[in-house]
Amino acid sequence: MNLCVIPARGGSKRIPKKNIKLFCGKPLIAYSIENAKKSELFEKIAVSTDNEEIAKVAKNYGAEVLYRPKELADDFSTSMEVFEHAINELNKDKKYKFACMIYATAPLLDIKYLKIGLDRLKNSDCCFSFSATTYDFPIWRGFEIEKQKAKMLWPEFLNTRSQDLKEVYHDAAQFYWKKLNCQEKFTFDGNIPIIIPKYLVQDIDTMEDFIKAELIYKALCEINKS
Repeated sequence: MNLCVIPARGGSKRIPKKNIKLFCGKPLIAYSIENAKKSELFEKIAVSTDNEEIAKVAKNYGAEVLYRPKELADDFSTSMEVFEHAINELNKDKKYKFACMIYATAPLLDIKYLKIGLDRLKNSDCCFSFSATTYDFPIWRGFEIEKQKAKMLWPEFLNTRSQDLKEVYHDAAQFYWKKLNCQEKFTFDGNIPIIIPKYLVQDIDTMEDFIKAELIYKALCEINKS
């Protein structure tokens, strides 16, 4: 049996009420709840929140609600701490074998990657699988700015052809699967990245991100219609 946890606190500052802000006509969190239901992978889908408005929306879209303690609802609480709290609260009878955290801000999530994440984790000796994608541009050409002047982080790669630079990946912030018989805390090292195409990944931290994600979503809907 599998458990789904969707963390969604109410204190977003850069985008007020981000988790329930209308995204292409529906509250943002609705997409994560609906994708979890559509996947048919979960016996329970729970939204972890500290906010009554979010709780009401979550219930309206068919999720259960778990109210988190205040110490897990501030700016310094990590999503993994919230995930672990939910697992401890909802799996006291140890009936779930796997749990998945899906971010409330993942409207571009394709459920086939959720399924791949679970299948690959089941058939491994790892504790976690997680969504990942490649950087848009080789990080080896990155630079910082000191006293208004650029300073390359890796100057030895200045004249290296981009196709000869090693590809680097980052967290796609869509989902994380965990084997519940594992006691290890999450780390990228030694766990399974599920590679998501870049066109399906958009972090949503600012209004610019939000608008870009909506444009991508609308474009994908048009492609799927044709």
